[in-house]
Amino acid sequence: MCLFSYAEDPDPDEQAPAGLLFVPVRTEAAGPVLRVFCTPLGERTSVGFSRRDLLTATLGAGQPAIPLAEAALRALTEPLGIDRLVVDPVLTARAVSTRPVYAAEPADAPVRAL
Repeated sequence: MCLFSYAEDPDPDEQAPAGLLFVPVRTEAAGPVLRVFCTPLGERTSVGFSRRDLLTATLGAGQPAIPLAEAALRALTEPLGIDRLVVDPVLTARAVSTRPVYAAEPADAPVRAL
């Protein structure tokens, strides 16, 4: 028998449901497509923001987004083998380009998404 009561101390691994999230998308001819991100270790992850202003601060004002419930986002990404969801990330990096960069190109040349 345990002498201490942990009723008020939730397990930090048990996350509360995120609720409605603003999910970054790409606009395609057929409609919006969820953007998938990678963690620093290369694991694919879905991303959602609890507020529109947090999305704008992280990904920029031009980033389209759709509101989705956490359960709906998980249901959409599960068939893709993505089981990680990051809510309100604060750091992002530009997409990696596989096209070669030549010395003749200026260093600040825009990088195209593939």
